[in-house]
Amino acid sequence: MNKSTISTKNKKNSNRLIGNIFFTLLLVLCIMNPLMAQKSTKVNLKKLDNYYAKMAKDWEVPSITIGVVKDGELVFTGNYGVKEVGKEAEPNANTLYAIASNSKAFTATILGMLVEEGKLKWNDKVKDYLPYFALYDPWVSNEVTIRDLLSHRVGLGTFSGDVIWYKSDLSSEEIIKRIKHIPAAYDFRAGYGYSNVMYITAGEIIRIITGKTWAENVKERIFDPLGMTRSITSPNGLEGKGNFATPHAREDHVNIPIEWEDWEKIGALGGVISSVNDISKWMILNLNHGIYGKDTLFSKKTRNMVWRPHNSHYIDHTKKNDFNRHFNAYGLGWGLSDYHGNLRVGHTGGFDGMITAITMIPDKKLGVVVLTNGMKSPIMAATYYALDQFLGIETVDWSAKILEDINKYQKEDNRVEERKEKRVLNTNPSIAVGDFLGTYKSDIYGDIKITKKENHLRMNFEHSPDLSATLRHWHYDVYEIIWDAKHAWFNFGTVKFNLDNNLKVKGIDFDVPNDDIFFEELKPYKVGL
Repeated sequence: MNKSTISTKNKKNSNRLIGNIFFTLLLVLCIMNPLMAQKSTKVNLKKLDNYYAKMAKDWEVPSITIGVVKDGELVFTGNYGVKEVGKEAEPNANTLYAIASNSKAFTATILGMLVEEGKLKWNDKVKDYLPYFALYDPWVSNEVTIRDLLSHRVGLGTFSGDVIWYKSDLSSEEIIKRIKHIPAAYDFRAGYGYSNVMYITAGEIIRIITGKTWAENVKERIFDPLGMTRSITSPNGLEGKGNFATPHAREDHVNIPIEWEDWEKIGALGGVISSVNDISKWMILNLNHGIYGKDTLFSKKTRNMVWRPHNSHYIDHTKKNDFNRHFNAYGLGWGLSDYHGNLRVGHTGGFDGMITAITMIPDKKLGVVVLTNGMKSPIMAATYYALDQFLGIETVDWSAKILEDINKYQKEDNRVEERKEKRVLNTNPSIAVGDFLGTYKSDIYGDIKITKKENHLRMNFEHSPDLSATLRHWHYDVYEIIWDAKHAWFNFGTVKFNLDNNLKVKGIDFDVPNDDIFFEELKPYKVGL
């Protein structure tokens, strides 16, 4: 072997040795820091806290509590404002708020557990469990599955039918039996209509299968295993728990304390009352795909089913958006989209006087919960700002941006002002006021009674005493609704008494401008003519 060959072989061995040393060093570094290839994001929590403190003041929200989960731990909590305007008590991470529709994910998860137990299948027909279930069409009624209930694709319009259950004493079964009177908004499985009444139906299926209420199932299957010791499903338990926020309506730029509503009977659509500390455990469970500590509450199959897009929303791919978003969909109890290249899973909730949000970025083990007790709420501003900080994304001032949009929308929303401007003064009803008295039946709801008390007309809802009101003459055969109580979603409204050609009262039309409770669906007609 010549000298040249020996030199070449030594050089190769030397290069191989250097390569092995480099690879070993790289491997050690990767073991020590598996995120080495990614940008290391160190969040300034004090800066985050200062931002939220200013945000709470700018939005004039009574109180807001925020929690951020990262890598299986609650790494940030922020608490701002007061639990009730006019009082000094401040919120903390244990303060209870109604999380409303964020509860839908609990409902879907319970149904997933029942699937795993072999007690139902995702594609089972609803009628197999609730023979009385009926929609606007007999064929559709027979075809609706469990998955359809949970993904808002049965053909009903968004919030349609909420007037049936809102503040009513109707049982779930009684509510479900009235759903057939709700008109279709689009073809079956051909669109998206956010449907609370379908989740009430899902909750009743849980009761039929387990022999226990939705509330009992939530406690036994989720609250207790996760140690969510402060979480409840009825405001009747608030005094016993203590440390809870007061809901607030908002009128003329003023926050007004209002009473808690009890949603436990229809809790499958939004009955959970919880805190940042407790919701952090729920987020950790979901970010770990059903495993909490050494316990497995649900399987990978359930995880993939509820996070699978079942109903897609429109995305304009010809324009840029704030989140570099390419898809937007609804799973089962969860909203799904992408956020700057990451899967985003979450939901929001609207309760009378409380607005909340839960958002997770599963691949980053990141979750954000925002709880507020006002109707003008920065839930998404707080969420986006936290996500951007923890993802290392160049952010914008989300609070200022969204607040500007909200203020613009509210300023341009002149539905009430337009109605007031069209009032015709110095008019009289077409007939004697006494002829308006009587019982009016709404097929979708029940009886509404018009009576007279101390020279004023009174309106009383058979199943919803809290919607009682005095009627004050507005113009012609139209009367303004003067509600006995303050309501979060609406304030101004009118009713018009409809007459036939012979001046006989036939029924009532409602006009209560708001985006959530559609009184116009009631269509009551006078009975006993």
